[in-house]
Amino acid sequence: MDRYQILDTPPDGTFDKVAALAAQIFRTPAAAITIVDSDRVWFKATDGLNGTTEIGRTHGLCASAILDGVPYVVTDTHADPRTAAMPLVLGEMGVRFYAAAPITTADGYHLGTVNVLDTQPRQVTAEQLAALQNLAALVIDQLEMRLSAIRTVTAERQMRTAAERLARTLQRTLLPPALPQVPGLRAAAHYHAASADEVGGDFYDLFPLDDGRWAFFLGDVCGKGAEAAALTSLTRYTLRAAAIYDPDPCAVLANLDTVLKGEYQGTDPRYCTAVFGILEPTEDGSFTLILAGGGHPPALAVRADGTIQHLPVTGGQLIGLLPEPRFTQTSTHLAPGDALLLYTDGLTEARTPSGPMLQEEGLAAHLAAGTWDDADDLVAGIRRLLNHLGTGVNDDTALLALSVPIHPPAPAQETR
Repeated sequence: MDRYQILDTPPDGTFDKVAALAAQIFRTPAAAITIVDSDRVWFKATDGLNGTTEIGRTHGLCASAILDGVPYVVTDTHADPRTAAMPLVLGEMGVRFYAAAPITTADGYHLGTVNVLDTQPRQVTAEQLAALQNLAALVIDQLEMRLSAIRTVTAERQMRTAAERLARTLQRTLLPPALPQVPGLRAAAHYHAASADEVGGDFYDLFPLDDGRWAFFLGDVCGKGAEAAALTSLTRYTLRAAAIYDPDPCAVLANLDTVLKGEYQGTDPRYCTAVFGILEPTEDGSFTLILAGGGHPPALAVRADGTIQHLPVTGGQLIGLLPEPRFTQTSTHLAPGDALLLYTDGLTEARTPSGPMLQEEGLAAHLAAGTWDDADDLVAGIRRLLNHLGTGVNDDTALLALSVPIHPPAPAQETR
């Protein structure tokens, strides 16, 4: 019974029809499908026994009927010593006729019966008993089908759980476990997964160069799943290696373009979009920024006075797809109080509650309407926006924010 998970389940039309058919075949006022538990007889379906859901196992008829694997027939319970003293015979129900076929599993266990009852003695034919056995076989067939469905659902649930765990583990390997501490700079990042069971293709990183400068990037590869994960891994480590070889942002993207074309030569093209930047600290506590883009949404500079500036790196072309792509580059200055936000298009292509996409204009308006203390605060604000958009976010989103803190004025030196 534990195997089939049948006890105390809701009414079911299929079993109800079997009970009704049994009553019609025997022309009896009542019929039932019963399951014999350790201390009770539970009625899965009844016909003519309205309100009866279970009786004690000691009442005897069904408990006796499952002891052998053959039909159990009592044509007159008063005249049969097996049943004359049973509560169902002497009690309110006053059963005088009872016939049952055991519900038997393929491995020989008797779960219960398909049975018919009457308050008058009856005779049965061989054809009726054969039909009752067929109905019992039909019940076990239904139970086997339901058991198979339960096992399939359970297996799928376990596979889904394992896939989700693998996806989360794999996703973590494609992103830096933590951003490094950059002197004079605050950095924050976030990855918002639209689907828990599928690896996305968004990526970001921040790392030092040998000459005191810092490199960073954020991007999005085509596709989902394992192929996207492989492309993301290749892209991330190629960008790191290319930056060490030649940190010029356009050259880094060009090197990535060459690697992708060589890796996927002769197969379906694999491409990505990316923004790559170099940060160089200055003596006054600010940073010089050089930024290059390949087919990626524009970076946004959030200035200390609340102004939102689109940095023009969207003219660059997709990386790994075109024969001779052109990558665009721009430079700017991040002064104390300024911040830089990079994001993937899962954010700007999210649907707002009213229906249209957020787009770059909506993101800029959201940023302009708030005040942001630093990179952590900026990323937290975008996370709140993603939560507000809810189901409108149908693609993964990566965020990387960099901010230059406002240094408090140095205390005045005491004079004498």
